[in-house]
Amino acid sequence: MIDKKLKQALAAVQKPGRYTGGEPGSVYKDPASVDCRFAFCFPDTYEVGMSFLGMKVLYEILNARQDIWCERAFMPWVDMIEQMRKLQLPLFALESKSPLSQFDIVGFTLQYELSYTNILGMLDLAGIPFFAKDRGLDQPLIIAGGPCCCNAEPVADFFDAIQLGEGEEQLPQLCDVVIQAKKEGVDKPELLRRLAQVKGVYVPALYEVSYHSDGTIRAVTPKPGSNAPAVVEKAILPNFRHTPLPTHFTVPMVGAVHDRAMVEVLRGCVRGCRFCQAGFIYRPMRERDVSLLDQAAQDLCRNTGYEEVSLTSLSTSDHSQLEPLLDKLLAWTPKEHINLALPSLRIDNFSESLVEKTTRVRKSGLTFAPEAGTQRLRDVINKNVTEDEIEKSCKLAFEKGYTSVKLYFMMGLPTETLEDIKGIADTAQRVVDLYYQNPNKPKGRGVTVSISVACFVPKPFTPFQFAAQDTMESLRQKQQYLLSCVKSKKISVSYHDAQVSFLEAVFAKGNRKLSQVLLKAYQNGCLFDGWGDQFRFDVWEKTFAECQVDMAFFANRPIPLDEVTPWQHFDYGVSLDFLKAEYAKALSGQVTFPCNRQCSGCGANKLMGGGVCVAFDQSRVL
Repeated sequence: MIDKKLKQALAAVQKPGRYTGGEPGSVYKDPASVDCRFAFCFPDTYEVGMSFLGMKVLYEILNARQDIWCERAFMPWVDMIEQMRKLQLPLFALESKSPLSQFDIVGFTLQYELSYTNILGMLDLAGIPFFAKDRGLDQPLIIAGGPCCCNAEPVADFFDAIQLGEGEEQLPQLCDVVIQAKKEGVDKPELLRRLAQVKGVYVPALYEVSYHSDGTIRAVTPKPGSNAPAVVEKAILPNFRHTPLPTHFTVPMVGAVHDRAMVEVLRGCVRGCRFCQAGFIYRPMRERDVSLLDQAAQDLCRNTGYEEVSLTSLSTSDHSQLEPLLDKLLAWTPKEHINLALPSLRIDNFSESLVEKTTRVRKSGLTFAPEAGTQRLRDVINKNVTEDEIEKSCKLAFEKGYTSVKLYFMMGLPTETLEDIKGIADTAQRVVDLYYQNPNKPKGRGVTVSISVACFVPKPFTPFQFAAQDTMESLRQKQQYLLSCVKSKKISVSYHDAQVSFLEAVFAKGNRKLSQVLLKAYQNGCLFDGWGDQFRFDVWEKTFAECQVDMAFFANRPIPLDEVTPWQHFDYGVSLDFLKAEYAKALSGQVTFPCNRQCSGCGANKLMGGGVCVAFDQSRVL
């Protein structure tokens, strides 16, 4: 039911559809009939949040239970925030329009470090105290999950519990603990102790952090009597291959960033790129059954009316049965006028038979990620892609009629030189030249090559967690040098804001001392820090200075191999010794083969009970 205050607010904002709910696929229940009300909060706008597959998965899993009602909430845009404050309208969930303060559990997904102030904004709008220590049983339990939880310390003081790893089984277990605690009437300290016994659940209040005089961490230890584990090991879905996929997406009323059916074909990655956090924290790589994927895609399109299916993963073309899967999908998608999207194609396995199938799907453009401009630096980052493979894949694409290529690179990588920066422009120029060397290129059509260059951000649980980030000044100089190296009008260049990447690194590698900085920054007006027109770096600089915290200490300082990191009490499967060894190999330019070619002993197999993580193709084992 939309009350008078909400109607008044909706009449004054640009996109009222963000806040009305009522979309096809939404789930409605009687609040009195459930034992647990769960608010799934995405700390960004509706359009961004409704593109997130994880919310769709967990929304369906929780709502399949009769005793739980999962609803959705998003960060209101600035015009709606103004109206809500003016009208004293608390932040609400879309389905019931109930204030978040009336829920048993309010869960946030942490997808991006620069959304942290939005979390505080949502708590503030809901009238919920910021810090966990200030909330009693009369307030919702505030929890978090998502990739940024692999170093949750900068936001740990705001959360009662933090989920490490995969939530499909873990989150229902957490809800069960809350339901049982409600029935028994236990106090909050006892509830927190029980939550800490759930696999992969980290309860920050049960741990003590001590520091050296230089600001580095001495230790993170469980408090006496807490019975909390010394090291929290991430949760993992035990039977990923045959676990059903969601088939009843909520279809957004306002266009989402990615508004289409999404089918997760695999989880994890075999590549071992040393900069890639997702590639390490989602190990081991697991595939889904082809028949299951095909049926899920059909059911999704039938239930939602979507006319596009995206085969999503970190590396879709690494699915060992991708081409048989495409054969199954192409047997019905053309007849149903369904388009297929294949993101995350890899340069080194972009085969002729695969391009034949993808040409039937789309021919507008291809995206590849060489990541570095020279072979030397690609070996440093363990990209396992050669110049010949780049040229072969682009040549093959042009022969099949493609006229547009987007290339992703990074800047500021460990050991990088200006020669590597020039190599980015040289690689793009070679791609342009390949197009014009093609005798069968379309008449009257030129080629467009887009270079997108991100600033390298060292992330926890990667071999490069020990590396320092380039200074903002150095990154800006390299950006200008790259522009000077591009000579063709066929090549366009875009790059990330060095200030944004710098702040991202601060919170990616930060500790608990940053919670006070975050709150102060929010109170100083910081919100939507990931949005260019809202980002206020001057306010952040002022806030860090007021709190007497050095930003460069976290971003621009290399971490000694024997230093205790803020995330060292977490275990995502990959051993610290392996990360150290990979960092040493990087500095000497040595490569490590992908997991499906040769096991490198990273340690992630223990999460699956030991043994080999992936099914080896013995013909490729070296």
